Amino acid sequence: MASEVKELHFVLIPLLSPGHVIPMVDMAKLLATHGIIVTIVTTPLNAVKFTSTIQRFTDSGLQIRLLHLHFPATEAGLPPGCENMEKLPSRDLIRNFYTALTMLQDQFEQAFHTLHPRPSCIISGKNLPWTVQTARKFGIPRIFFDGMGCFSFCCTHQIESSQVHQNKSNSETFLVPNLPDRIELTRAKLPENLNPGSPDLSDVRDSIKAVESIADGIVVNTFEELESEYVKMFKKVKGDEKVWCIGPVSACNRLKSDKSERCQNESETDSTELITWLDKRSPSSVIYACLGSIPGLTTPQWIELGLGLETSTHSFIWVIRKGEKSENLLKWIEIERFEERNKGRGIIIKGWSPQVLILSHPSIGCFLTHCGWNSTLEGVSAGVPIVTCPLFAEQFYNERLVVDVLKIGVSVGVESAVTWGLEHKFGVVMKREDVRKAVEVVMEKGGEGDERRRRAREIGEVARNAIEEGGSSYFNVKMLIQFVQDSIKNYV
Repeated sequence: MASEVKELHFVLIPLLSPGHVIPMVDMAKLLATHGIIVTIVTTPLNAVKFTSTIQRFTDSGLQIRLLHLHFPATEAGLPPGCENMEKLPSRDLIRNFYTALTMLQDQFEQAFHTLHPRPSCIISGKNLPWTVQTARKFGIPRIFFDGMGCFSFCCTHQIESSQVHQNKSNSETFLVPNLPDRIELTRAKLPENLNPGSPDLSDVRDSIKAVESIADGIVVNTFEELESEYVKMFKKVKGDEKVWCIGPVSACNRLKSDKSERCQNESETDSTELITWLDKRSPSSVIYACLGSIPGLTTPQWIELGLGLETSTHSFIWVIRKGEKSENLLKWIEIERFEERNKGRGIIIKGWSPQVLILSHPSIGCFLTHCGWNSTLEGVSAGVPIVTCPLFAEQFYNERLVVDVLKIGVSVGVESAVTWGLEHKFGVVMKREDVRKAVEVVMEKGGEGDERRRRAREIGEVARNAIEEGGSSYFNVKMLIQFVQDSIKNYV
């Protein structure tokens, strides 16, 4: 055994989807601030979105690198340039996309020998089962990163174990058993892996799930104080103490420049002008509405959301992702002169939004979100109340965490999850009046509104402190580094 361990080098391989790449980039920065050399594996069109972010990090002295691999889109039957899940034109091509991800294995293994110093571990994102074989081949730990919290995992585990949802109608409420809190759900709100109505990718999900448990450790983008009882349950179910809660990773972006240019994509809105607009608003007076990078909404559903914001009595920022699916909505906005009639009161961001920057502004009074885990954490970290509008995946679990456990949110009242790629089959899942009512409840002054804001501020302060020296997540990063260091002593 060597008397000293060489420099540690972590290789991060994210699932190529915005909700997975962005926290991995934040994680890279967080690890690098602890003196770790980090390489992020990416592809050319994905790298465009965060190259400037990485350059800023390296200019500040952090050792973060990019490894570009060719994404075999056409070889896997995908359209040219389809290197990210948000670019998939239809659900029918998801299987092709996973095939393309598997084809990255040979390229990465060839590139492994060019990485210096020799990689010490792989932190692998979800849906990349080949990383298990690669880590074993090179004799290094493979650490798994899911991108979801412990609460959602515990909900799924308890439902699967008990089968409590079986023999229930879609709208019939059931209690998730053996959880620390009273959590009620319906079958219609469950994610696809528990929903027999979406069997087209069941074999893909099963094969991916089979290797998720083959990991030397697990990193979770959460902090222990947020869901402490569920972190304990998560560790117990996994049967291993090698679980490190290192979040919220987005909180590593402390400077305004880091927040405004974080994984920036094309946008028609200037961040400086946006902040100037917010500066003119009263504290806690603006609604920020954003439903994620892969929103499962049809044009009529988008219109209901917009009209709900308009009929409220508050200023608002509404984010609309650009792309083919948004074309009819943008036409409606133009025909109805929506921006003109809300001039001075509402702003529409078309494309990328500097979400962390906006949420940190004192004028933001609430965050209307789809409850994806990244957005949920970013809202929690900003210390703002949340209006929940879940759409699919684990988002209905996160809604219950926000509303029932943390008690910092109010639900719009969406009663059924939509299946991504099949949104047109589900009709309108939220109505303008429900949006307006939920917003008014969250923004109300006095009483429960003030109490909700107080709780949100307190949790936000704990979140930001977690990654600082002495915080729970800071300690867990140190423990993760120590684990990797101990693991590689055998081959150094």
